[in-house]
Amino acid sequence: MKSVSFRSLWIGQAFANLGDVFYIVGMISMMYSVSQSAFFLALLPFINTVGRFASGYLSPLLFDKYRLKSLLCFSQISKTVVFFGLALWLTWTDGVFSFVLFGVFLLAFLDGWADPASRAMLPRLVGKEEIVRANSLFSVVSQVIQLGGWALGGVLVAWLGGRSVLWITFLLFVVASGLMLLIRDRTNVAVGTGEAPAASVLKRGWQAIWQTPVFRSIHIVLFLESMANVVWIAAIIYVFVSEVLDKSEAWWGYINTTFFIGLLLGGLLTAVYARLMERHLFRLLLWSAIAVSIFTVVFGLNRAAIMALVLSVLFGICEQIKSIAMETYLQKKAEPEDLPNIYGAQGALTSLTFGIASLTMGALAEAFGVQSVFLLAGGLLAASAGYLFFMRGRFLVTLKSEHKEEKTV
Repeated sequence: MKSVSFRSLWIGQAFANLGDVFYIVGMISMMYSVSQSAFFLALLPFINTVGRFASGYLSPLLFDKYRLKSLLCFSQISKTVVFFGLALWLTWTDGVFSFVLFGVFLLAFLDGWADPASRAMLPRLVGKEEIVRANSLFSVVSQVIQLGGWALGGVLVAWLGGRSVLWITFLLFVVASGLMLLIRDRTNVAVGTGEAPAASVLKRGWQAIWQTPVFRSIHIVLFLESMANVVWIAAIIYVFVSEVLDKSEAWWGYINTTFFIGLLLGGLLTAVYARLMERHLFRLLLWSAIAVSIFTVVFGLNRAAIMALVLSVLFGICEQIKSIAMETYLQKKAEPEDLPNIYGAQGALTSLTFGIASLTMGALAEAFGVQSVFLLAGGLLAASAGYLFFMRGRFLVTLKSEHKEEKTV
């Protein structure tokens, strides 16, 4: 990965993502000390999700008119300015809740188009032979931040206080903004003309997904997995630890940690063996899809705490390999001008599905027991693996056409 622009992108995103974690940790600490309200704290992630969903849904309108680099830079610089104002407000006052919630929404809205923009830009900054490794590096950095960011943020809050953590976040955002400005995008144009009707622009991503068989298959799999993977959220795992494993809440943290360790190991494996993965991309996608369904069912039936940790690591490894394989298929097949709109539609689909499935799985766990939802999730994942097997021709044709293009070049 010799590309300066690629390094600027993934290191900049790493600083930005770490800042996002720190600011939520600092905000929760400060707001709880003032409000003593669990309901208010629950509003913070809810408002954050609403802001990201709204921004992701509307992002094709921006991609149609503006360059990806311009959108990335505007997003991060605007977040930095807004956050500076919010940090000043919370430093000088105890905060007005409505103003804080508006600030959280605005930050999430500004960040909502950054993820599809950065993912769409990645194939432009590296060669086709380096896409697997590039996706792996992105995933590894993301998992390291998820694994250590919350713990480090908690330590910093305990040591320095919530206000100090907010100012550390501001510095991280400043560095991220500077790195975004260093990116040099070879396809330095917008993906559209900016003259099409808004309704037509908003449908582009969905149309590209539906009209391309392999994209349609990938998103059917993503839809099924978005429903199934709800069982790995904190609330479901917490109940499982208490009712099935009969352990203290500390084991809830252990399972979450081992799950993220598995994701990290999966990312490292794909980075180290990127060339091997390129040669056997569909085979790894199919077998990892089968493996995650098996591990989910066995996890739900298991009552041994140590085995639960082992299974969560194995699930994390296979889930990461599968995710990177699907991401690589999408980036290799899609046209550069379609990719941002596809990611925007994908983000709207998965976030909406995940939100609805969270409520559904929670209700089912309460009505039929928490083990039943793991069996249901395993069934959904098995269905997605079966679907991949029956649609394997679409994926293999994509790989063959890719190899022919490389030989021609």
